[in-house]
Amino acid sequence: MESPLLAVLLLVGLVIGCAVGSAYARARRGWADYQTVKKTVPTARRGAWLLIRGVAVKAAVIGLLLFGAVAYAAVGADDETAGPAPSPSTTQSESAHR
Repeated sequence: MESPLLAVLLLVGLVIGCAVGSAYARARRGWADYQTVKKTVPTARRGAWLLIRGVAVKAAVIGLLLFGAVAYAAVGADDETAGPAPSPSTTQSESAHR
């Protein structure tokens, strides 16, 4: 009578031990992963700020170029391509009166 009870208790203890052992192994792996990521965060943060700074510099250069193009178009060119304006001509009726 004691053997079956002892076998059941042993089986229950084995199931509980396996569950606790696998949870402990999972927790240790999670802790190791956390420590690894924690060490890489400052490097990743620095890299992200470098990328953001690069984008901001490119956007500023493009903005300055666009501003310069708009300013140049607003001022216009110094030389006139149309040439001099025609002088007023006399009509035939004015020359007949003289």
